[in-house]
Amino acid sequence: MARRSSARFWDPRGDTHGIPTYPWRMAPPHLATRRQLAAAGLRPGGQDVVAQVLWHRWRGLGVAYLYDTRLALPKRTPTAAQRAALAKALAARRFCPRCRTDAGYVLRRRLGCCNACASDWERDHAA
Repeated sequence: MARRSSARFWDPRGDTHGIPTYPWRMAPPHLATRRQLAAAGLRPGGQDVVAQVLWHRWRGLGVAYLYDTRLALPKRTPTAAQRAALAKALAARRFCPRCRTDAGYVLRRRLGCCNACASDWERDHAA
């Protein structure tokens, strides 16, 4: 199978695609995807998409939107109250209402209780 050329995706001025477009791995170093920003501890901070990367996929075209790292803001850190609320919510998902203990794992919503409390019939029909 012949490899497709990615030269048609080279559009740094945005004449063809409306916004600057680059082939896979050819975007300028100051542009990053949301995941790359998150890995660096940054967030887009309300800025619009600056450019895109296009590539061939087996089901058509793949697209990744790029943001300018120079305009990105640091990630917001949760407050102590937000962390406490999250810990409380996660603990509630592990609490068994039948035996009133912490199961040590997130309970299946379909069962509504831990595996030790669920009957064989409930376990068989919950799947």
